[in-house]
Amino acid sequence: MRFELSDEEEMIRDAARRIAADRLAPLAERLDAGEGREGFLANLRSLAENGFMALNVEARYGGTEAGTVAFALAIEELAHACASTAVTASVTNMVGEVIQAVGSEEQKALHLPRLADGTYPAGAFCLTESGAGSDPAGMRTRARRDGNGYVLAGSKIYITSAEYAGLFVVWAVTDPEAPKGKGISCFLVEGNTPGLVIGKAEKKMGQTGSATNIVHFEECRVTADALMGPENGGFRTAVAELAGGRIGVAAISLGIARAAMDAAKSYIRERKQFGQSIADLQGPQWMVADREVDLEASRLLILQAAHQKDAGLPFAKAASMAKLFASEAAHRCTDTAIQLHGGAGYCRDYPVERYARDARITRIYEGTSEIQRLIIARETLKAVA
Repeated sequence: MRFELSDEEEMIRDAARRIAADRLAPLAERLDAGEGREGFLANLRSLAENGFMALNVEARYGGTEAGTVAFALAIEELAHACASTAVTASVTNMVGEVIQAVGSEEQKALHLPRLADGTYPAGAFCLTESGAGSDPAGMRTRARRDGNGYVLAGSKIYITSAEYAGLFVVWAVTDPEAPKGKGISCFLVEGNTPGLVIGKAEKKMGQTGSATNIVHFEECRVTADALMGPENGGFRTAVAELAGGRIGVAAISLGIARAAMDAAKSYIRERKQFGQSIADLQGPQWMVADREVDLEASRLLILQAAHQKDAGLPFAKAASMAKLFASEAAHRCTDTAIQLHGGAGYCRDYPVERYARDARITRIYEGTSEIQRLIIARETLKAVA
């Protein structure tokens, strides 16, 4: 197996690293404090201008056409600087990919260039509901036929980027009599559509710079050409895109974990106890060694899943393994980073407490760790059968 990155992948990773250091990192602390929204939106525009909002979209639609490996590398670098910006970019890339995968030629030509060039500041997924989180097939939002179109009614929760998204991918039940998961369809709804109402912003533990809102559909009328893919065929689309999104979350997890350990390694080299650098003590060295294994294992699992996706191979199990391991590793890395900082790590004068808060959600969104274990077990036992 070859582990070398292509010249293009290295170039994209390095470009993401530069933008992250120059633009994202200086704003991250302010975003965490609930400030800097204007700068945040300016950074999203900059990412679009540099090709990072449509990394796996074909060039004819304005995309970078760089592939999933490049996407994972870029998202890791963005998350190393600012997890809130990274999750916005990751979800926007997902929106572009689902449109490219199942949208009509007219839908692709209309919406993909707007995601790629920043006309839409971000894209958003409207899937989760209060009674349909880990079980999205249980959603209750309805889309009923009405003349030459549909009327959407219901609410979605925990929608990333809802406050500034220009385009929403929305799942709703079109056949309530169908077996569970069989009567769901997928729609493209622009952010300025009457009846699409952005509800309250969640007050989150971490990744506070990224808006997360309830989204209400109050008799929201869309034309027939808003339907993406076949009617009643949307659930399969959702499941497929969640698998791809897990590679993004794994990359975010790795970026946060790496940032935490970078901070910890710098701190223990400078901090002295018992007349010597903490880094010279065996206990801290072993802690660093264990976390270095976590980082490298996460990276390899992420690149494996991304490679399988790019190669057109089944990748759902690999994506779940990467997401599960990397998100759990991010918890271990951020916790270790705080421990190595001692009491300073618990204070906001140092960034490691923010990294710990940012990392916590990675074990929940895009499918909890428990759901990932179910998927991995199911796929493993299926192969045995």
